[in-house]
Amino acid sequence: MSIRLKQLRRQRHWSLETLAEQTGLTKSYLSKVERGLSVPSIAVAIKLASELGVNVEELFSDQASPAEIAITRASERTSLGNSDSDKPSIQSIASGASSKRMLPFVIYPADDFGTSAFKEHEGEEFLFVHSGNVEVAFPTGTYELAAGDSLYFNSLVPHKIRSIGGTQAEVLVVVSHEDELPIGQ
Repeated sequence: MSIRLKQLRRQRHWSLETLAEQTGLTKSYLSKVERGLSVPSIAVAIKLASELGVNVEELFSDQASPAEIAITRASERTSLGNSDSDKPSIQSIASGASSKRMLPFVIYPADDFGTSAFKEHEGEEFLFVHSGNVEVAFPTGTYELAAGDSLYFNSLVPHKIRSIGGTQAEVLVVVSHEDELPIGQ
């Protein structure tokens, strides 16, 4: 239980003091539980699980819960947004993971910017061109990326993307976030 309690607490960005306040237990006792020096009673385990929003079994499990490890097979990607052929196609990956601080997805950008406005949002963004070629536009310049190229930037900088060349581009996008998850490019 010691490893899981600490892991679950840290996932919520809670200090030992915060968990102590939430549960009414002492900080020193919780520290001992996390280090494996003390084993909580069932009543305490239920209280901890309730405050952490997990099942009691997860506190005693040595393995990560299914929500912490998410495998998305290519055939299982979830389509997001509009599926019109002239609109960017977006597929969610790792959608089964909970408490994410990153939002990974695959996009198939349209071949023109059209009337697409620049997008901006909190966080940082990482693009990796899996196949094809893309053009990423910022107010200060435009960059062409080929298969294998990547781009990392502050997402507050307005940006938009399009596929260029004769092949539909496939781009892995990972967006960091604190609260709001931006969908779409």
